[in-house]
Amino acid sequence: MAKAATKSAKKPAAKAAPKAAVKAAAKSGAKASAKAAAKTAATSKVPKPAKKPGIKLSMLRPSVNNMTVRVFARAAGLDPAETDAWGLTRSPEFLARNPAHLTPMIEDKGLPRGVLWESCAIMQYLANKHGLDKFYPKAPAKRAMIDSAMFYLVGTLYPYVARATYPALGFPQYAGEVGHSDAHPDKKSEAQKAAMAAIAEPLEVFHSFFRNGKPFIGGNNPSIADIRLAATLEFLAVIDYALPSWAKEYMAAMEKKLGKAYAEPAGDVRGYIAHVKSQARA
Repeated sequence: MAKAATKSAKKPAAKAAPKAAVKAAAKSGAKASAKAAAKTAATSKVPKPAKKPGIKLSMLRPSVNNMTVRVFARAAGLDPAETDAWGLTRSPEFLARNPAHLTPMIEDKGLPRGVLWESCAIMQYLANKHGLDKFYPKAPAKRAMIDSAMFYLVGTLYPYVARATYPALGFPQYAGEVGHSDAHPDKKSEAQKAAMAAIAEPLEVFHSFFRNGKPFIGGNNPSIADIRLAATLEFLAVIDYALPSWAKEYMAAMEKKLGKAYAEPAGDVRGYIAHVKSQARA
């Protein structure tokens, strides 16, 4: 009887063991299947790199100030949505947003007043917002040199370029300038020639100081200061200004480096200059 009891006691245990193993295996298999399914779902939904949001840009095609931002926005991959503001900058709608009636102008909800004008300020803002260190380095010393080059251009070189080229381009000159006054045409011509002669000095400063043997002000790659300088030099073609050889090579290098981002906006400026020169010859 003792042997029979022992046998009967062992049999249920022997039968129970396989059932437990089956349950454990089933549970383990379910977990493995769940993990595999989760992994498959995760890999099938890998997010694509976020595209930089486009910007709304009001601009004038013949302007090198506008060309500056158009080139930068393209080179930076910002996909600008452009609006030609020719003849609209004095409209009530435009003045309500931009009382300075200036272009280029961008619109961005993140700005305190919703809009921003001045080409250098626009490039600085967009470079800061989108982390475009390639065009506007964060290192204080390098950034200071970029800023200095732009401020020197806006404060010194561009006024000379404007006085020398605006009469030929048909652009209105600034109040207080000889070209804006009722002075004798000979006096206006003298002032224009004086401005043209003055261009050589700041040009040499860009060459010897800001570039200092480098391909660009930004080093091996163009910076926002380079984009501003190259665009400014485009206007000199309207007066057949004899650019030094380094400046010709510099502009060619800018266009080669930036490709269509530079060539397309430059084409609008060059087209306008060609039109103006053809009208003068007619």
